[in-house]
Amino acid sequence: MKNLKMYEPQDKMITLIKDNYSVLQALGSFGINLGFGDKTVAETCEMNGVDTYTFLAVVNFTINDFTNYDDDERISVPTLLHYLEASHAYYLDFQLPFIRRELQESISEGNQLGQLIMKFYDEYAQEIRRHMKYEEKTLFPYVQSLLDNQPANDYNIEMFSKHHESTDKKLRELKLMIIKYLPANAHLNNLLTATLYDIYNNEEWLRQHAEVEDHIFTPAIRRLERQTKQNDVTKNISTMVFKGGQDGGEVLSERERDVIVSVVQGMQNKEIADHLCISINTVITHRRNIARKLQIHSPAGLTIYAIVNGLVDISSVKL
Repeated sequence: MKNLKMYEPQDKMITLIKDNYSVLQALGSFGINLGFGDKTVAETCEMNGVDTYTFLAVVNFTINDFTNYDDDERISVPTLLHYLEASHAYYLDFQLPFIRRELQESISEGNQLGQLIMKFYDEYAQEIRRHMKYEEKTLFPYVQSLLDNQPANDYNIEMFSKHHESTDKKLRELKLMIIKYLPANAHLNNLLTATLYDIYNNEEWLRQHAEVEDHIFTPAIRRLERQTKQNDVTKNISTMVFKGGQDGGEVLSERERDVIVSVVQGMQNKEIADHLCISINTVITHRRNIARKLQIHSPAGLTIYAIVNGLVDISSVKL
Protein backbone atom coordinates (compact mmCIF):
# COMPACT_ATOMS: atom_id res chain seq x y z
CA MET A 1 0.00 0.00 0.00
CA LYS A 2 1.39 3.38 -1.02
CA ASN A 3 2.04 6.02 1.61
CA LEU A 4 0.76 8.83 -0.65
CA LYS A 5 2.85 11.39 1.21
CA MET A 6 5.42 13.47 -0.63
CA TYR A 7 8.39 13.94 1.68
CA GLU A 8 10.17 17.28 1.72
CA PRO A 9 13.55 18.58 2.96
CA GLN A 10 12.12 19.93 6.22
CA ASP A 11 10.57 16.57 7.24
CA LYS A 12 12.36 14.66 9.98
CA MET A 13 14.45 11.78 8.66
CA ILE A 14 13.26 9.58 11.52
CA THR A 15 9.64 10.24 10.45
CA LEU A 16 10.42 9.14 6.93
CA ILE A 17 11.96 5.91 8.25
CA LYS A 18 9.07 5.22 10.66
CA ASP A 19 6.58 5.67 7.84
CA ASN A 20 8.57 3.58 5.36
CA TYR A 21 11.04 1.14 6.91
CA SER A 22 12.05 -0.06 3.41
CA VAL A 23 13.96 3.23 2.97
CA LEU A 24 16.54 1.86 5.42
CA GLN A 25 18.12 -0.13 2.58
CA ALA A 26 18.55 3.04 0.52
CA LEU A 27 20.30 5.00 3.26
CA GLY A 28 23.51 3.00 3.05
CA SER A 29 23.58 3.25 -0.74
CA PHE A 30 23.38 7.04 -0.48
CA GLY A 31 26.17 7.00 2.09
CA ILE A 32 23.89 8.11 4.94
CA ASN A 33 24.80 6.63 8.31
CA LEU A 34 22.39 5.95 11.14
CA GLY A 35 22.53 8.07 14.28
CA PHE A 36 21.07 11.23 12.76
CA GLY A 37 18.89 12.01 15.80
CA ASP A 38 16.02 14.37 15.10
CA LYS A 39 17.64 16.09 12.12
CA THR A 40 15.59 16.91 9.06
CA VAL A 41 16.09 15.19 5.73
CA ALA A 42 18.00 18.24 4.47
CA GLU A 43 20.24 18.38 7.56
CA THR A 44 20.94 14.65 7.42
CA CYS A 45 21.79 14.76 3.71
CA GLU A 46 24.02 17.80 4.16
CA MET A 47 25.80 16.13 7.08
CA ASN A 48 26.57 13.11 4.86
CA GLY A 49 27.41 15.04 1.68
CA VAL A 50 24.32 13.87 -0.22
CA ASP A 51 22.27 15.98 -2.61
CA THR A 52 18.92 16.40 -0.82
CA TYR A 53 16.82 16.89 -3.93
CA THR A 54 18.12 13.71 -5.58
CA PHE A 55 17.71 11.70 -2.37
CA LEU A 56 14.07 12.76 -2.09
CA ALA A 57 13.48 12.10 -5.79
CA VAL A 58 14.52 8.47 -5.34
CA VAL A 59 12.65 8.11 -2.04
CA ASN A 60 9.38 9.62 -3.27
CA PHE A 61 9.61 7.52 -6.44
CA THR A 62 10.21 4.21 -4.65
CA ILE A 63 7.55 4.91 -2.02
CA ASN A 64 4.76 6.31 -4.20
CA ASP A 65 5.90 5.78 -7.81
CA PHE A 66 6.03 9.55 -8.19
CA THR A 67 8.09 10.39 -11.25
CA ASN A 68 8.28 13.66 -13.09
CA TYR A 69 11.99 13.94 -13.67
CA ASP A 70 12.39 13.65 -17.45
CA ASP A 71 13.46 17.30 -17.81
CA ASP A 72 14.47 17.98 -14.24
CA GLU A 73 17.92 19.55 -14.26
CA ARG A 74 18.07 19.56 -10.45
CA ILE A 75 18.77 15.82 -10.36
CA SER A 76 22.42 15.26 -9.39
CA VAL A 77 24.03 12.66 -11.66
CA PRO A 78 27.06 12.17 -9.34
CA THR A 79 24.69 11.42 -6.45
CA LEU A 80 22.70 8.94 -8.55
CA LEU A 81 25.88 7.28 -9.81
CA HIS A 82 27.18 6.79 -6.26
CA TYR A 83 23.78 5.47 -5.17
CA LEU A 84 23.65 2.86 -7.94
CA GLU A 85 27.26 1.78 -7.48
CA ALA A 86 26.72 1.33 -3.74
CA SER A 87 23.43 -0.51 -4.39
CA HIS A 88 25.29 -3.00 -6.55
CA ALA A 89 27.91 -3.53 -3.87
CA TYR A 90 25.16 -4.04 -1.25
CA TYR A 91 23.32 -6.61 -3.33
CA LEU A 92 26.31 -8.53 -4.69
CA ASP A 93 28.49 -8.51 -1.58
CA PHE A 94 25.85 -8.80 1.14
CA GLN A 95 22.34 -9.76 0.03
CA LEU A 96 23.17 -12.58 -2.38
CA PRO A 97 25.51 -14.40 0.07
CA PHE A 98 23.13 -13.73 2.97
CA ILE A 99 20.12 -15.30 1.25
CA ARG A 100 22.23 -18.23 0.11
CA ARG A 101 23.27 -18.95 3.70
CA GLU A 102 19.65 -18.72 4.84
CA LEU A 103 18.51 -21.06 2.09
CA GLN A 104 21.28 -23.56 2.82
CA GLU A 105 20.35 -23.66 6.51
CA SER A 106 16.68 -24.20 5.59
CA ILE A 107 17.30 -27.38 3.60
CA SER A 108 17.50 -30.69 5.41
CA GLU A 109 20.63 -32.76 4.91
CA GLY A 110 20.38 -35.18 2.03
CA ASN A 111 17.40 -33.42 0.46
CA GLN A 112 18.12 -33.84 -3.25
CA LEU A 113 15.34 -31.52 -4.33
CA GLY A 114 16.74 -28.90 -1.98
CA GLN A 115 20.18 -29.26 -3.56
CA LEU A 116 18.65 -28.72 -6.99
CA ILE A 117 17.03 -25.54 -5.67
CA MET A 118 20.41 -24.42 -4.31
CA LYS A 119 21.87 -24.98 -7.77
CA PHE A 120 19.06 -22.91 -9.26
CA TYR A 121 19.82 -20.13 -6.80
CA ASP A 122 23.51 -20.17 -7.73
CA GLU A 123 22.57 -19.84 -11.41
CA TYR A 124 20.36 -16.89 -10.53
CA ALA A 125 23.18 -15.29 -8.52
CA GLN A 126 25.55 -15.71 -11.47
CA GLU A 127 23.03 -14.08 -13.81
CA ILE A 128 22.42 -11.06 -11.56
CA ARG A 129 26.17 -10.66 -10.99
CA ARG A 130 26.80 -10.69 -14.74
CA HIS A 131 24.07 -8.09 -15.27
CA MET A 132 25.38 -5.72 -12.62
CA LYS A 133 29.03 -6.20 -13.58
CA TYR A 134 28.15 -5.18 -17.13
CA GLU A 135 26.77 -1.91 -15.83
CA GLU A 136 29.82 -1.39 -13.63
CA LYS A 137 32.25 -2.01 -16.50
CA THR A 138 30.35 -0.24 -19.29
CA LEU A 139 27.57 2.11 -18.15
CA PHE A 140 29.04 3.64 -15.01
CA PRO A 141 32.46 4.49 -16.57
CA TYR A 142 30.61 6.04 -19.53
CA VAL A 143 28.59 8.25 -17.18
CA GLN A 144 31.77 9.26 -15.36
CA SER A 145 33.33 10.17 -18.72
CA LEU A 146 30.37 12.47 -19.38
CA LEU A 147 30.85 14.10 -16.00
CA ASP A 148 34.55 14.57 -16.85
CA ASN A 149 33.62 16.11 -20.24
CA GLN A 150 35.42 13.28 -22.02
CA PRO A 151 32.56 11.12 -23.32
CA ALA A 152 33.24 7.83 -25.06
CA ASN A 153 32.27 7.95 -28.74
CA ASP A 154 31.15 4.33 -29.03
CA TYR A 155 28.44 4.26 -26.35
CA ASN A 156 25.31 6.12 -25.29
CA ILE A 157 22.48 5.72 -22.83
CA GLU A 158 20.08 4.46 -25.50
CA MET A 159 22.27 1.38 -26.00
CA PHE A 160 21.85 0.63 -22.30
CA SER A 161 18.14 1.44 -22.24
CA LYS A 162 17.28 -0.86 -25.17
CA HIS A 163 18.92 -3.85 -23.50
CA HIS A 164 17.97 -3.12 -19.91
CA GLU A 165 15.79 -6.02 -18.85
CA SER A 166 14.41 -7.05 -15.50
CA THR A 167 16.62 -9.49 -13.61
CA ASP A 168 14.11 -10.72 -11.04
CA LYS A 169 12.33 -13.41 -13.10
CA LYS A 170 14.46 -16.23 -11.73
CA LEU A 171 14.00 -14.91 -8.21
CA ARG A 172 10.22 -15.16 -8.61
CA GLU A 173 10.60 -18.68 -9.99
CA LEU A 174 12.82 -19.67 -7.05
CA LYS A 175 10.26 -18.35 -4.61
CA LEU A 176 7.47 -20.40 -6.19
CA MET A 177 9.56 -23.59 -6.26
CA ILE A 178 10.30 -23.27 -2.54
CA ILE A 179 6.65 -22.70 -1.67
CA LYS A 180 5.29 -25.51 -3.85
CA TYR A 181 7.86 -28.28 -3.69
CA LEU A 182 10.26 -28.02 -0.76
CA PRO A 183 8.98 -29.96 2.26
CA ALA A 184 10.37 -29.27 5.70
CA ASN A 185 9.82 -30.15 9.34
CA ALA A 186 8.54 -27.57 11.84
CA HIS A 187 11.98 -26.14 12.63
CA LEU A 188 13.14 -25.96 9.04
CA ASN A 189 9.78 -24.58 8.03
CA ASN A 190 10.36 -21.52 10.22
CA LEU A 191 13.79 -21.00 8.65
CA LEU A 192 12.32 -21.44 5.19
CA THR A 193 9.55 -18.94 5.90
CA ALA A 194 12.10 -16.36 7.06
CA THR A 195 14.16 -16.99 3.92
CA LEU A 196 11.09 -16.57 1.73
CA TYR A 197 10.32 -13.28 3.46
CA ASP A 198 13.80 -12.01 2.56
CA ILE A 199 13.40 -13.23 -1.02
CA TYR A 200 10.12 -11.34 -1.32
CA ASN A 201 11.81 -8.18 0.01
CA ASN A 202 14.66 -8.56 -2.43
CA GLU A 203 12.29 -9.13 -5.32
CA GLU A 204 10.76 -5.74 -4.49
CA TRP A 205 14.21 -4.19 -4.05
CA LEU A 206 15.29 -5.36 -7.52
CA ARG A 207 12.13 -3.99 -9.07
CA GLN A 208 12.67 -0.59 -7.50
CA HIS A 209 16.35 -0.60 -8.42
CA ALA A 210 15.55 -1.24 -12.09
CA GLU A 211 12.83 1.42 -12.14
CA VAL A 212 15.12 4.05 -10.59
CA GLU A 213 17.57 3.31 -13.41
CA ASP A 214 14.83 3.53 -16.04
CA HIS A 215 12.81 6.52 -14.78
CA ILE A 216 15.36 8.75 -13.02
CA PHE A 217 18.91 7.73 -13.95
CA THR A 218 18.40 7.20 -17.72
CA PRO A 219 16.58 10.54 -18.28
CA ALA A 220 19.33 12.28 -16.28
CA ILE A 221 22.02 10.78 -18.53
CA ARG A 222 20.08 11.81 -21.64
CA ARG A 223 20.15 15.40 -20.36
CA LEU A 224 23.86 15.10 -19.62
CA GLU A 225 24.50 13.81 -23.16
CA ARG A 226 22.58 16.73 -24.67
CA GLN A 227 24.49 19.16 -22.49
CA THR A 228 27.80 17.60 -23.52
CA LYS A 229 26.89 17.91 -27.21
CA GLN A 230 25.89 21.55 -26.70
CA ASN A 231 29.19 22.19 -24.94
CA ASP A 232 31.04 20.58 -27.86
CA VAL A 233 29.23 22.85 -30.33
CA THR A 234 30.06 25.91 -28.22
CA LYS A 235 33.68 24.79 -27.99
CA ASN A 236 33.92 24.29 -31.75
CA ILE A 237 32.42 27.70 -32.44
CA SER A 238 34.79 29.31 -29.96
CA THR A 239 37.70 27.51 -31.62
CA MET A 240 36.63 28.80 -35.02
CA VAL A 241 36.29 32.37 -33.81
CA PHE A 242 39.32 32.69 -31.58
CA LYS A 243 41.77 30.17 -33.05
CA GLY A 244 41.01 30.34 -36.74
CA GLY A 245 39.20 27.02 -36.56
CA GLN A 246 42.34 24.96 -36.04
CA ASP A 247 42.21 21.92 -33.79
CA GLY A 248 45.18 20.09 -32.38
CA GLY A 249 47.65 22.56 -33.95
CA GLU A 250 46.79 21.65 -37.59
CA VAL A 251 46.83 24.93 -39.54
CA LEU A 252 45.10 25.37 -42.89
CA SER A 253 47.46 25.96 -45.77
CA GLU A 254 47.03 28.93 -48.08
CA ARG A 255 45.84 26.60 -50.82
CA GLU A 256 43.25 25.04 -48.48
CA ARG A 257 41.98 28.53 -47.68
CA ASP A 258 41.73 29.23 -51.41
CA VAL A 259 39.68 26.06 -51.83
CA ILE A 260 37.32 27.14 -49.04
CA VAL A 261 36.77 30.54 -50.68
CA SER A 262 36.07 28.83 -53.99
CA VAL A 263 33.53 26.48 -52.38
CA VAL A 264 31.82 29.45 -50.71
CA GLN A 265 31.59 31.12 -54.11
CA GLY A 266 29.65 28.12 -55.36
CA MET A 267 32.30 26.46 -57.50
CA GLN A 268 32.30 22.72 -58.17
CA ASN A 269 35.47 20.63 -57.97
CA LYS A 270 36.31 21.00 -61.71
CA GLU A 271 35.77 24.75 -61.56
CA ILE A 272 37.99 25.02 -58.49
CA ALA A 273 40.68 22.97 -60.24
CA ASP A 274 40.59 25.25 -63.30
CA HIS A 275 40.49 28.40 -61.17
CA LEU A 276 43.51 27.38 -59.04
CA CYS A 277 45.34 25.57 -61.86
CA ILE A 278 45.47 22.26 -60.03
CA SER A 279 44.04 18.79 -60.73
CA ILE A 280 40.61 17.62 -59.60
CA ASN A 281 42.27 14.92 -57.45
CA THR A 282 44.26 17.62 -55.66
CA VAL A 283 41.06 19.59 -55.03
CA ILE A 284 39.41 16.46 -53.57
CA THR A 285 42.46 15.88 -51.35
CA HIS A 286 42.37 19.49 -50.13
CA ARG A 287 38.67 19.23 -49.31
CA ARG A 288 39.21 15.97 -47.44
CA ASN A 289 41.98 17.59 -45.37
CA ILE A 290 39.83 20.65 -44.70
CA ALA A 291 36.98 18.46 -43.42
CA ARG A 292 39.37 16.52 -41.19
CA LYS A 293 40.99 19.63 -39.71
CA LEU A 294 37.82 21.68 -39.22
CA GLN A 295 35.30 18.85 -38.71
CA ILE A 296 33.10 20.73 -41.19
CA HIS A 297 31.72 18.74 -44.11
CA SER A 298 29.07 20.95 -45.75
CA PRO A 299 29.33 24.05 -47.98
CA ALA A 300 27.02 25.86 -45.54
CA GLY A 301 29.38 25.08 -42.67
CA LEU A 302 32.41 26.21 -44.68
CA THR A 303 30.55 29.43 -45.55
CA ILE A 304 30.01 30.20 -41.86
CA TYR A 305 33.65 29.37 -41.15
CA ALA A 306 34.87 31.62 -43.98
CA ILE A 307 32.75 34.55 -42.79
CA VAL A 308 33.71 34.17 -39.13
CA ASN A 309 37.41 33.96 -39.97
CA GLY A 310 37.47 36.80 -42.48
CA LEU A 311 38.16 34.74 -45.60
CA VAL A 312 35.16 36.30 -47.36
CA ASP A 313 32.95 39.29 -46.69
CA ILE A 314 29.40 38.45 -45.73
CA SER A 315 28.11 40.95 -48.28
CA SER A 316 29.64 38.84 -51.08
CA VAL A 317 27.87 35.67 -50.00
CA LYS A 318 24.57 34.66 -51.55
CA LEU A 319 22.33 33.84 -48.60
